[in-house]
Amino acid sequence: MLLVGKSIFPPPSFLSPAPLAARRLRLTGTTARLHMDAGDQSPEEVYSVWAFPPEPVRARLRSVMAGLRAAHGGPAFEPHATVVGAIRLRRSAAVEALRAAAAGVRPYTARVVGVARGDFFYQCVYLLLEPTPEVVEASDHCCGHFGYERSTPYMPHVSLLYGDLTDEEKEVARKKVEEIDKEICGLQFEISELALYRTDTEDKSLESWELVEICHLERK
Repeated sequence: MLLVGKSIFPPPSFLSPAPLAARRLRLTGTTARLHMDAGDQSPEEVYSVWAFPPEPVRARLRSVMAGLRAAHGGPAFEPHATVVGAIRLRRSAAVEALRAAAAGVRPYTARVVGVARGDFFYQCVYLLLEPTPEVVEASDHCCGHFGYERSTPYMPHVSLLYGDLTDEEKEVARKKVEEIDKEICGLQFEISELALYRTDTEDKSLESWELVEICHLERK
């Protein structure tokens, strides 16, 4: 069940299986003001923010994910870490929030510390990331711009498989990850892109999900 506003279901990981073209922004250190576009008459929809690993890492993770889907099914999606969970906004406000948030975040490092299984469709099998201060602070900073309040502590992770599997099936899938990529634990990579996605979390096929915008994080 999805709740928006101050009550959000446990942190999900969402990404479109077929991303649309996105505008890459090069942001300055100037803090953008978040405001609602008075001319925006679009309905409020559910949006989330994800952090992208660099392409070589994403390619490596796609291979693992393809192996899991071949054995257990589930929709295809791009590897990512959720930074801001599902929240309902108008599109213009969501885009402004992403730009303002990204202007205050520098590229940061994430490291895989384990392979785990969860209790929800969107947390079926995933890579657990080390909750370092920079990883947690990046999420906290972005959540502040979106007005997102967590109902549970932040658990940074990269989902590898979405599905409603039994505990036994999840454990088989978890072990398969370590068989496919024996050195995945300890994998370290830089996050330098944040993306805004429109995500209807009731759509488990992911067919309606849409990439709205990507912001490139700048070094100073």
